[in-house]
Amino acid sequence: MRINLSFVRRAQQALVIATGLLLAVQAQAALNIQHWQTSKGSAVYFVENHDLPIIDISTNFAAGGARDGDKSGLSGITRYLMTLGAGGLTDQQISNGIADVGAILGGELDADRAALKLRTLSSEREQKAALDIYTKILHQPDFPEATLTREKARIIAGLKEAATQPASIANRAFLKALYGNHPYAVEEDGEPESVNALVRDDLQQFYHQYYGAKNAVIALMGDLTPEQARTIAERISSGLPDSPAAAALPEVGYPQAAVERRIAHPASQSHIMLGYPGAKRGDPDYFALYVGNYILGGGGFVSRLTEEVREKRGLAYSVYSYFLPMQQLGQFQVGLQTKRDQAEDALKLVRETLANFISKGVTEAELKAAKQNIIGGFPLRIDSNSRILDYLAVIGFYKLPLTYLEEFNGKVDAVTAAQIKDAFSRRIDPDKLVTVVVGGSN
Repeated sequence: MRINLSFVRRAQQALVIATGLLLAVQAQAALNIQHWQTSKGSAVYFVENHDLPIIDISTNFAAGGARDGDKSGLSGITRYLMTLGAGGLTDQQISNGIADVGAILGGELDADRAALKLRTLSSEREQKAALDIYTKILHQPDFPEATLTREKARIIAGLKEAATQPASIANRAFLKALYGNHPYAVEEDGEPESVNALVRDDLQQFYHQYYGAKNAVIALMGDLTPEQARTIAERISSGLPDSPAAAALPEVGYPQAAVERRIAHPASQSHIMLGYPGAKRGDPDYFALYVGNYILGGGGFVSRLTEEVREKRGLAYSVYSYFLPMQQLGQFQVGLQTKRDQAEDALKLVRETLANFISKGVTEAELKAAKQNIIGGFPLRIDSNSRILDYLAVIGFYKLPLTYLEEFNGKVDAVTAAQIKDAFSRRIDPDKLVTVVVGGSN
């Protein structure tokens, strides 16, 4: 079949242009999120929008790194190899088929979930061709032996390189120190030894266990009618395995005492991480913690940590803090890099700033400014199809209210200084922090 190259170029250009366009969604406007279940039990979340001739799809599974067990890296290589051979198509045929209709195939992986994404033009020919490939990937992954061997070698080489980098060393050590034997302690990329030991049967078993219809959340966004969305969702769901939904992950425990780990490294900068188990998705303290963290270290140059560590004392170019809510308690983390001979001063100052923040809370002026910045920036959080799709996936996967985006600004605005102080004092114990320092000598 002859490919119309000029059409392909126009289609690809249309997608590139579409990606940069903003949706006419105001912060106050409610997104009409439609929700239903397929006949096989997959949850579906859909927003109809005909402003652009594109469709975005994300199929999410409880198949993240926390499901690896003693085979770290299994979740990541399974999700990735699904796109490199399916239904008899080679990785090159998949790549060419997607490119020929100007579509984009992607995916994501974290500790909780794995996702496979598709963006395609909504026109019949292009949509059909892209969906044919997408559903083959979801329903009929081949996991070719030669591809597995090749990708294992590539992944192992990357892991060995990462093992020499202070940022990677610090992150792995931090997760292990924070989570101990909990599944969240495992890096999604795995370890060289565990990746090397993986065989095709491991990937097939993981797929059949975790990529079932009852374990799937399908998010759709864009130029579709509700009837078309239902048809696509049924098509995706119907070909998935019949395995049961994954069990909930075990609860995360809190540190019984402070933990500190120092790792020697010849880098000129010391990498410092401090943290504590933070919050779950849907946590009742989420908005108090979110707004409070903006003031503490999430607001960039207007945060307390930046003011104390960078502006007043010049101990680091950048210092940050964040909460990463997950199915179970995700991490609260403070991080920075500093000169090796300043590491002790910087670490002491960060601890003092955090302890002071927890004990004394925030000022009304800080709270007012934080709310204005968060609410003022909210439209940028939902300014494109792809960003709304990501929110749909999160809302669906974590079973958040359908009104989550509609109510976001109101919940931010309702946060009080007393609520922030109360939430931080209950949720973060500055005397039991986990600390990792990479750099300098033991």
